[in-house]
Amino acid sequence: MLEGLRGEISIAELCRREWIVTSLYDSWSKEFLEAGKKQLAGDTTSQATAPEVKELRSESAALKEAVADLMLEKRLLKKSILGDGDDDA
Repeated sequence: MLEGLRGEISIAELCRREWIVTSLYDSWSKEFLEAGKKQLAGDTTSQATAPEVKELRSESAALKEAVADLMLEKRLLKKSILGDGDDDA
């Protein structure tokens, strides 16, 4: 691909050498250049599918709940060790 884009070799010669048709090379080079433009523009977002997004959101919610449970448990343990704060322990 890069040899053809750089002009190091003719597209026809490159396609013959790699056993591909020029229309396939043209398609690939267009995709390659578009991906490069998106990368340079900072558009690197992943194309996650709806089920993947749903699963990630579910996992995130479960993890947030686990952290909240642990924080509550820590607070309760602190209270039980240090008391209610009435004493100057």
